[in-house]
Amino acid sequence: MARISLTGRFDDAVIGAWHEPVQDARRGGLVLCQEIFGVTDHIRELAAGFAADGYEVIAPSFYDRLEPGFECDYSQASVAKGVEYSQATPWDQVAGDLQTAVDALQGPVFVVGYCWGGTAAWLAACLCSGVTAASCYYGRRISEMQALVPRCPTILHYGKTDASIPMETVDALAELHPDLAIYRYDAGHGFNSDRRKDYDADSARLARLRTLALFHRAGGAKGEV
Repeated sequence: MARISLTGRFDDAVIGAWHEPVQDARRGGLVLCQEIFGVTDHIRELAAGFAADGYEVIAPSFYDRLEPGFECDYSQASVAKGVEYSQATPWDQVAGDLQTAVDALQGPVFVVGYCWGGTAAWLAACLCSGVTAASCYYGRRISEMQALVPRCPTILHYGKTDASIPMETVDALAELHPDLAIYRYDAGHGFNSDRRKDYDADSARLARLRTLALFHRAGGAKGEV
């Protein structure tokens, strides 16, 4: 595992990324999209977990143009800064960085993202070439681009008690995309992160199993996940 550099397609800017090599038989590559908090120890831990499952992981530092190596905690001030950086990072720039990360991996290439990164994963599924499947966790801002259509098998995960993403918003997305697999969990926002108060172990485990099953099927592998 190491920090590497990527040259973004959007503006040729050099950004950092966390690279986690595969630990055993390789199932494919995986672009892991951060929360608003940056490429934190939690994101690096997730990367290590996916690497143990056979995926070579790249987790781009999408906010590096604003603050190289940015990562923060869950305090109110840090959350405010993460929100500020997320709003100052245009989606066409994110799409360019995503394509750069996808191109840096040998296929099949999958994408997973959490919170702000859940929306980034949706963007990758809809706009990037070379993506085999995508799993999007509680991407609040997907509603801003819900008219886009995924080019690859894509699943979405939402918490039923997520105050930041009303179920009416999720229902509207489901109505617009009737063939899209949208899973609802008895949990709140950030249920996948054991660093957050809304962490729900059962929901996190089930969402991860669904994510791995999707990648396994879409990648054409045989046998068990």
